Amino acid sequence: MSKRTLDTFFKPAATPNSTKRAKPNSNDEPPPPPDEDIGPPDTHPSYPISIPQLPSHISVSLTHGTPAKQPRAINNQPDLDLLYFQPYITRPTANELFKFLRRELPFYRVQYTIKRGGIETEINTPRYTTVFGVDETSKFCSTPTNGPSEDVDEDKDLSQPTTNPQSNSPPQPTPVSSLTLIDTTSKNPIRTTKYQYTPRPIPTCLAHLKNLVESATGAQYNFCLVNYYSTGNDSITFHSDDERFLGANPDIASLSLGGEREFVMKHKPPPQGQSYTTPAAPATQATQSLKMPLSSGDMVVMRGPTQSHWLHSIPKRKGRGGDAVRGRINITFRRAMVPAGTNNYYRYNVGEGPIWRWDERRQEMVMMESRVREKDVDSE
Repeated sequence: MSKRTLDTFFKPAATPNSTKRAKPNSNDEPPPPPDEDIGPPDTHPSYPISIPQLPSHISVSLTHGTPAKQPRAINNQPDLDLLYFQPYITRPTANELFKFLRRELPFYRVQYTIKRGGIETEINTPRYTTVFGVDETSKFCSTPTNGPSEDVDEDKDLSQPTTNPQSNSPPQPTPVSSLTLIDTTSKNPIRTTKYQYTPRPIPTCLAHLKNLVESATGAQYNFCLVNYYSTGNDSITFHSDDERFLGANPDIASLSLGGEREFVMKHKPPPQGQSYTTPAAPATQATQSLKMPLSSGDMVVMRGPTQSHWLHSIPKRKGRGGDAVRGRINITFRRAMVPAGTNNYYRYNVGEGPIWRWDERRQEMVMMESRVREKDVDSE
């Protein structure tokens, strides 16, 4: 009788009928990914370029994945009322959305003059900007070729088309190209002199996002302001969005995409002889500045008395690597009540200068005219 070694004793017995794993066929290739369900790009006379709709996988992820986390309320200081979503959009989807918007939207580097002490000073906006929307006194209405006008404005998500029950073909979204401006009250076309700049309807890619943010915040917005901070040198100084055209206690949602940047808030100094208090915060309570490192997908909602009593900024981050130089997009959703808001937003976020587009090859923003010239040279 042969002796079994210790190794063979613990070794499981071979199964005679065990199935051998089939060798992979070198000719087998993974199936190609399904085609993206992307509708036609948005065009409009007020757009300098056509703006694509979101790829379906981003749109679906936004629809079913937001908010990624429930917000945290921050109201432990006088006159402060914040909702902090950390994050509102999952990081992978937020990063894809960042690249899409940076690549597809038209941006501007606005220059304007202001008077300081009676002297005109030229200001170069230290970031890239763009804006879409119109104030409460007007709305964009769909004008079909036949029949009465359909009451459709930027409060409706044009990426959610109505189903045609008499056709098996997929429904088509309401085309942005057919939207015209009418007076909200009279329903008549607006006067050509009503605005200093031509308002632009919110494109489908941003309208879809706006509607989702509205569902999360319970507020209604009619403007999307988009800022692109290309490096740590791009910034915005301390300010508050307390203009009269926003009404009392405005609700403003600020969504961050791309590289992380620090969002800083500090309380305004009260007028001499006065103090700002809230029922939950006695006058003796001192205020402290807030610093929030906003990552891709995070969203801060400023509401109530916040804009009246607090300032916020994105400071420069010179000499720092990593996210500070990676680029960041900030989208703010807000509601302007009167034409002064429309004129203000288009003056300071579009202006009259050249259009800038993202160049994938150069990995930087370039003026649209230079892009055309380079393509002409390459084709020769």
